[in-house]
Parts: sequence; C-alpha cells; structure tokens
Amino acid sequence: MEAKSPIVRKQVEPRWPAFLAVLAVSGLHFILPQPLRFGPDWLLLVITSVLLVPTVISHKAGRHGLNDVLGHLVLGILTASMIWSLMLLITRLPAHSDTPQVLLRAAAALWVANVLVFASWYWRLDAGGPNQRDKTDDHDKGAFLFPQMMLPDDNIGKWVPGFVDYFFLAFNTSTAFSPTDVPVLSRWAKLMMIVQASISLTTVALIAARAVNIL
Repeated sequence: MEAKSPIVRKQVEPRWPAFLAVLAVSGLHFILPQPLRFGPDWLLLVITSVLLVPTVISHKAGRHGLNDVLGHLVLGILTASMIWSLMLLITRLPAHSDTPQVLLRAAAALWVANVLVFASWYWRLDAGGPNQRDKTDDHDKGAFLFPQMMLPDDNIGKWVPGFVDYFFLAFNTSTAFSPTDVPVLSRWAKLMMIVQASISLTTVALIAARAVNIL
C-alpha cells in the first residue's frame, strides 16, 4: 500500500499588517478629546496590547481556535470603544461644547478607526478567517468576490487575499459608502458594510460638516 503524500499547504498569510492595524486604532484613542475616550487615556492601548500577546502566541503554537477567539475579542473591544466615542460626540453636538478644531480632529480619528476596524473584521471573518485560508491553495469561496477570483490561474496563479485587500475594501466603503470593484456575496458581510458606511456617513456628513459650518 502506497503511503499518502502529505498535504502541501500554501505559505502562511502574514499577520503583522493586522497587528499594526489594531495598534493604530488603539493609538488613535489618544487623538480623541478626553470627554470622548473610553476610560483613561492608556486603557484601550493596554487592554489590546495585553490581548495581542496571547493572540500571537496561540497562532505560533497552532492553536487556531483560541487565536480566533482572542482575535474576535480584540476587535470587539475596539469596535465598542469606537462606537462609544461616536455616540458621545453626537450627544455633545447640540450643546456646542466642542470647538470646530476638536470636532474635525475627532471626526478624522473616528473615520480612520472605522476603516481599520472593519478592514480587520473582514480579514478576520472572510472564508473562515486567516487560519482557514492558510489551509487552501486558492481563494475561490468567501463573502467577497475579488476581481482576481474571476481570472484564470494561468494569468495570475494561485491567489489569496491579504490584509491590504480588505483594507482597500473597507476604505472604498467609507469613501463611496458602497462596494466598488468587490461585490458582496454573503448577508453578514452586507450587514457589516451597512454599519461601516453608516458610521462613515455620520462622521463625514454630520460631524465634519457641522465643524466646517461654524469655522
């Protein structure tokens, strides 16, 4: 009986872009005015940094289930903090307690955080997440239909999306308020893009416009 040949897995997708995105969102917390921050200045950065350590270790150790749970927990905390700051900012608008410069700074920080947070969510959830995508040689199933998925392998080879692809998708959603070159296939992705576009529309149309009007 012939021995079964081992399964050759593709190169593992790098995690450092998603790692930097999480740290960037935590750093944007310092740009927000004090009344809009979730807890003390250092709280969000400390919490995410502490959780990132076992997240990286679990990935290196091959404990993918734990890695997924920790990754979702980190993103959940960042998402809750961002929405909390946005709601506080909206409730403060009628009182005119913030200067135009403060409003613009807060709106810019929340807009960038929105792009990074949802790019991380798309990267973490699409096709089962990076741990599942590492087990496949090609990306032919997922919540998003990237243009490369429709090209013959002879032209582009075995292609899988990386964090930059999801960042580009999230950036387009926050600027155009809709997908551009990447159609959305699954319901959960459509709902998440609705939430992301709504947050972006709120920061741009409501807060930034208000700040410009009173300059």
